[in-house]
Amino acid sequence: MFSLQDLLGQQQGSEAVEQISQNVGAEPSAVNTAIQAALPMILGSLANNAATPQGAESLNTALEQDHDGGVLDNLGGLGSMIFGGQDAAPPPRQADAGGILGHILGNNQAPVVEEVSNQSGLGSGQVAQILMMLAPIVMGYLGQKKQQENVSADGLGGLLGGLLGGGSQAAAAPSSGNPMMDMASGALDRDGDGSSLDDIASMAFDYINKR
Repeated sequence: MFSLQDLLGQQQGSEAVEQISQNVGAEPSAVNTAIQAALPMILGSLANNAATPQGAESLNTALEQDHDGGVLDNLGGLGSMIFGGQDAAPPPRQADAGGILGHILGNNQAPVVEEVSNQSGLGSGQVAQILMMLAPIVMGYLGQKKQQENVSADGLGGLLGGLLGGGSQAAAAPSSGNPMMDMASGALDRDGDGSSLDDIASMAFDYINKR
């Protein structure tokens, strides 16, 4: 399965898992299982978005403006940027987890949480927190990779397809053969209001407030 160690390298990937585990209050092994279940869905959704010219241009703009990879240099402070509390300043755009997830997963956020929870054994509130920390990390990595390899908008599908293990073809059909992506892409949000941005944020912050 695909892990943060595969994405970021052993040292930085392990640091990210440790930081997420501390914020979530769960064993790193369970958090790692959750991440391995979530990463293909996040990357697959990004690849699906980048499969159209408009979606690729939108993702390219977001990466250029907000995600230069700097978030990877401050993994220890990522949790406080995202979950800073009611009186905290809004997070910087590179750490605006709710907004990032809204663009990546759209209405599929709640079923993704449910599926990752089933895979890992963690509660939905914990999984929601994991996704909210994972999304800025993935976008930071992609932004960094885009800069390093000078990838344009029309090359993002190939970049994401390569990460998913299937080259550019994977970008055109990222959910093919992936039951979790098939489930996520056809599901509706939890409360049926047409948007699940409130769902995943409320799950994460409800969990924080109960701790």
